[in-house]
Amino acid sequence: MQSRQTVGLVLFRNGLGMRRILILGILVAGIWAFSELQLKPANLVPTPGGVRIAGEFFSRALSPAISYEADFVPRDTPPLLWKALQAAATTVVFASAAMSLALVWGLILGFLASTAWWIGDPVGGPGPVGLFLRRSVAPMVYGGTRVLIACMRSIHELIWAVLFLAAFGLSHLSAALAIAIPFGGTLAKIFSEMIDEAPRDVAHALRGSGASSPHVYLLGLLPRALPDMTAYAFYRFECALRSSAILGFFGYPTLGFYIAASFENLHYGEVWTYLYTLFFLVTLVDWWSGALRRRFVA
Repeated sequence: MQSRQTVGLVLFRNGLGMRRILILGILVAGIWAFSELQLKPANLVPTPGGVRIAGEFFSRALSPAISYEADFVPRDTPPLLWKALQAAATTVVFASAAMSLALVWGLILGFLASTAWWIGDPVGGPGPVGLFLRRSVAPMVYGGTRVLIACMRSIHELIWAVLFLAAFGLSHLSAALAIAIPFGGTLAKIFSEMIDEAPRDVAHALRGSGASSPHVYLLGLLPRALPDMTAYAFYRFECALRSSAILGFFGYPTLGFYIAASFENLHYGEVWTYLYTLFFLVTLVDWWSGALRRRFVA
């Protein structure tokens, strides 16, 4: 009993020492970064012109425009509020298309990037073919998939958008792919970790009864991780909405396109109208996803 307490105390002290080293390393890195970038509070002092522009912009937050602020508006132009709703719908369409692709890639690559489907031998021991697959092929597939998803998510969707815009022009498919590629890599990484960290009681019971590895994965591991995977997928959909709006700055007809155009013309009331539309859209999706998560988990 005394030896167990001693071992536990040593492990606790070692863990506490590692935490101190980690915190100290973060502090040193932060100080070095501030020094290297020459960050000074004085740089946050705005110029008189900047104060005036900021004041004009934020003063319209409480009075967003309900009609166009331009002196001349073409006769066939739809009302401002209707255009904001159309832009919101386009934003949702882009985000939905991107997330549909990202979910497919995330589920497939998340499976391949998980160790749950090949770690652990089946009951009775594997045959020669199974042993070769587990010891040689599976680790190669696992490692290659981890490298692939790291490459996918290391490049931001805005960089993908620039690349696709230069290669294919202003097309809807290129915009959806620009969001789907990094989001698919992120979903694959998180899905694989959620599956590997899922409770293994049902999986152990199935494996003990002689179930195959695919059955253990599909019936014992995936259902236990599915609620967390669903919650994270909804969160990424909210992120996709914001990314879809940002793509408007490249010329796609999402909310970001009209926000940029109104801001360039100093129509701050219109900017706030589009910003509030985006805020309402994200809030609506958050409420909807929360209701679905509660029903799914229950």
